[in-house]
Amino acid sequence: MPTTADLLSDLQPAPVWRHFERFCRIPRPSKQEAALRDHLQQWAEARGLATRVDAAGNLIVRKRASPGSEAAPGVVLQAHLDMVCQKNTGTSHDFSRDPIRPALRDGWLIAEDTTLGADNGIGAALILAALEDNELTHGPLEALFTVDEEAGMGGAQGLEAGVLGGSLMLNLDTEDWGEFYLGCAGGLDVNVDRPGRPESLPAGWQAWRITLDGLRGGHSGVDIHEERGNAIKLLVRVLRALEGALPLRLASLDGGTARNALPRETRAVVALPADAGDRLATLLADWQARLRRELQGVDEGLRLMAGPDAAAAVLAASEQAVWLATLHAAPHGVRRRSLSVPGVVETSNNLGVVSLGPDGGHCNFMVRSLIDSGSQALADEIVSLFNLSGTSAVKSGDYPGWAPNPDSPLLALCQRVFRREFGGESRVQVIHAGLECGIIGSRYPGMDIVSFGPTIRGAHAPGERVEVASVGKAWQLLRAILADAATARL
Repeated sequence: MPTTADLLSDLQPAPVWRHFERFCRIPRPSKQEAALRDHLQQWAEARGLATRVDAAGNLIVRKRASPGSEAAPGVVLQAHLDMVCQKNTGTSHDFSRDPIRPALRDGWLIAEDTTLGADNGIGAALILAALEDNELTHGPLEALFTVDEEAGMGGAQGLEAGVLGGSLMLNLDTEDWGEFYLGCAGGLDVNVDRPGRPESLPAGWQAWRITLDGLRGGHSGVDIHEERGNAIKLLVRVLRALEGALPLRLASLDGGTARNALPRETRAVVALPADAGDRLATLLADWQARLRRELQGVDEGLRLMAGPDAAAAVLAASEQAVWLATLHAAPHGVRRRSLSVPGVVETSNNLGVVSLGPDGGHCNFMVRSLIDSGSQALADEIVSLFNLSGTSAVKSGDYPGWAPNPDSPLLALCQRVFRREFGGESRVQVIHAGLECGIIGSRYPGMDIVSFGPTIRGAHAPGERVEVASVGKAWQLLRAILADAATARL
């Protein structure tokens, strides 16, 4: 069977794909990037490049300017090392140990049963290729490889002021070729915790496992406007309906695996009277048909299934009532669309993870907004909702948005280069996803920042893919921007 190195060896540009193969080979879940970071540090030092690992765990690599370009403005190239780890049910992949195994399909590199890690491995690979390119004309370069971006932007949050010397920054973490991004949403998390009070399984009752799966999932910022199904919200809705038709007791509810990914699967274990199995099957079949109709054209692959299970205890009836009612009422999805940036979501939230059992439970909401006060207001609503039942809901991980600067000199340069290199106009966008640009910009006021990248689809979900041709175009654009920045007066 061909290896990943064999698969990527014929792709162009070869330096970029060679580096991305390393990213596929070395596991890099959030908070577990040390092995990859150490490898990259050794790689850089072997090439005579200065390196530093800061207190937050970020890797900074410095390359001197090309001869004659020493007076050019310094450019920071930035990407994150970690990836979202999602896999299909039944896939044995261990993200802490196993390499990613991509395939080529019709001009796209895809991981069919897991996430690929093109977000943001391709951006990091582009930076590494630039660092080793001795024919590239450039001013002083700094590469900033951050950690823990996908789990709370911990690396960017921990970046110290004064470490970077560049006045320009190219972030390589966006996913639509031909677009320059000039702003992004900020956000925060709401973490909900409540202790439980277990009760024994009623005598003679049968435990059943109810599974809702088959949803597309996706990025909780980039894909939130598509109204894809949220497996947690949908199954809670079904459970609330079942409570009205059957004497149901809840033993557990588990769904979602990442705060910033739309939940694709959720499982509940419930207890019912021994003779209720046929009625349960009929009700679930009706709900499956109903939800498929509602999600037609978006997530009609939804499945609702039930099978026998085991449970030693259930949630106390009062605890079941609190959790299901509050999760049912909790917001999810688009709250408000921007009035100043047409076509862009302004404020949203994702109920991304839930884990309930007889002894208590936890859930997480990730809130985003282009306006910092908008994310705070929605987060406060969620906190207030859970506080009504005496449940702890705590805001954390607040990070600022990235305010657009339409008069950015770096943007003007990027647009000129794009027009010259590709014979057409680029587009300027604001993204609802959270980029690290806002956080880094808050540490370095006055830094001129633009973001771009190749075309990536399905980030944060199995089946993530990157368009091969767009990677070559992104490499051409990056080299040309660096060359022009080495001579331009910005």
